[in-house]
This record gives sequence, structure tokens and C-alpha cells, in this order.
Amino acid sequence: MVETYAKNFGPFDARPSDPARTFLWKSDIRSAGTTTVVTGHYPSAFQLRAVPETPEWLSFILPHTGAVNATLGGRIIEGAPNRMLLVNSHEAERFDVRGEPHLSDVLRLNWTVIAQTITTVFERPFTGALDLSPVVDLSTRSGQLIGSVVHTFVIGMRDNGPLLQSPIALSQLTEVLAGLVVRSIPHRFSTLLDEKPFSIAPRHVRRAIDFMQANLDRPIVTQMVAEAAGVSIRALENGFRAFKQTTPAAYLRTIRLQAVRQDLLDPLNHQSVREVCRKWGFCHFGRFSATYRATYGENPSDTKKRSLII
Repeated sequence: MVETYAKNFGPFDARPSDPARTFLWKSDIRSAGTTTVVTGHYPSAFQLRAVPETPEWLSFILPHTGAVNATLGGRIIEGAPNRMLLVNSHEAERFDVRGEPHLSDVLRLNWTVIAQTITTVFERPFTGALDLSPVVDLSTRSGQLIGSVVHTFVIGMRDNGPLLQSPIALSQLTEVLAGLVVRSIPHRFSTLLDEKPFSIAPRHVRRAIDFMQANLDRPIVTQMVAEAAGVSIRALENGFRAFKQTTPAAYLRTIRLQAVRQDLLDPLNHQSVREVCRKWGFCHFGRFSATYRATYGENPSDTKKRSLII
């Protein structure tokens, strides 16, 4: 067994499929904050397993020769040159890398990026498993599009490529990829996407949202929002349930949570985590931390530390 650790990649272990054979492998790892690209050349088959300390990533696994089998909840999912795998590192039990030689590229995207995109697109905190479809057929239109973006990451980050020299371009491309995954790969929220384009919120709901956005740092309550929107509390709640699939209070908490995260990710913001929480109306730090961790997959203090590193 080989135990190793790569910066921004995390610990993992590997072992040959045939213990009698010499275990040789070669990987080039390029990492930049929330994204990591691994280009692998493996002369013989082996098994790979993440250890508990491995950060939570979404891996885009693209074999060029050979195949990769991912074991997920007892199921074995095969990735091949025309079938890219999408796997959460905390859900995979193991990977079997096959083919002699085996050539592949793996793009790893920090899971917090996916969680934040879910929260933004569906305007609700994201908790639990995403149940993302693990196979992308690269012959389909959506598969070709996602595959081309993944390939852009691989080319752009290989050999200290241009994406590593431009954090802004890297960040923008990361947002594009996360958006494509959330909008085009089946998952447990996918049915809501069909509803959103046809669910244009009425004027009083839009007025309520505008009022919330303008007063995020104020101690506002539902009655105040209803008065600003010019309707009763009951009408306001019915409007939010029908067009936002949530309540006004939950919607307000969600956009406040997004405001907290933006402040924590800002390297120029020198406020402490508790100061940022109080600024946006979260006074019970324990409950806030639990909600934040369930939504973004990390503690607020970890977000703050990561912004200082980047």
C-alpha cells in the first residue's frame, strides 16, 4: 500500500490489484484553491481509496485508455473513454483503476462550490446528499459541453498553464462548470429546474425580496416584509410557497447566509467570524454554525481561513 498526501488534495491510499506485481505509478498534480487537476499514467491496475481525512470533492474522472470502476453504496459504476464519472469523494468506497497502461485526467472541484451553486440556483440551504447521477455520456450534447469544460481545466492547469496564472479566469470557469453540473446532470433537485422558468413571481413577492435585500443587516420580521410588499402575511407566505417553494423567513435566512459567506470569502474583510455573523443577524453562533456546515460542507472558520490562504 502507498499512503500519500498532496496539498489541497488530501490523503489517500493505493495498492496494486495483483499483490504479486510491482506497483508503479506516475501522477502530475496541479492545484489552485478549489480546483485540482490530476493527470495519471499507470502501468498496472490498482485500487485507490480516500481516507477519512480527505476533503470533500466532486471528482470528474476521464479515462483516456483503460477504465475506472467506482464503488458507490455497493454499486459498481464504470468510467471509460466515452463515459466520464462524477463522484463525491466522501461517498465513494473505492476506485479500481484498470488498463495497462492506464491514462486518465481527473478534475477535482471542492464540494463547497457545488453546495453554494445549489443554494444560489434554488434559493434554499442545501443539506444531505445530492444524489448526482455518476455517469456523463460524452456523446450527448450536455456531455460534450461538460467534457469540453473539464478538458479546458486540464489543459489550462497542466504545466503551470494559463489558468494557474489567472485566478479570476479560474474562478469564472469554476462557476461555469458548477452551474452546468447543477443544471444539466440529474440530481434530487432537478425537477425544480423545470418549474423555475415558468414560475415568474408576482409583483408583491418581488417587492418583498427587494425589501429583504435592502435591509439584510436590519432586524426585520415577516410583518415588516408584508407591509413593504403591500399584502397580508398570509398572502406573502402563499406567494413565497407557490413561487419560491419556501417561506419568507426561510428565504431571508438563505440570502443572509449567502451574505455571510461572501464576507468570509473576502480576503479584505478583517472582521472575525462572530462579528460577521452578528452583522447579518445570526446571534446564536452554535445554530448558525450547524446551518452553515450543512449548507456549504465546511465550518465558517474554515471558509475564513481559506480566504486568507487564497
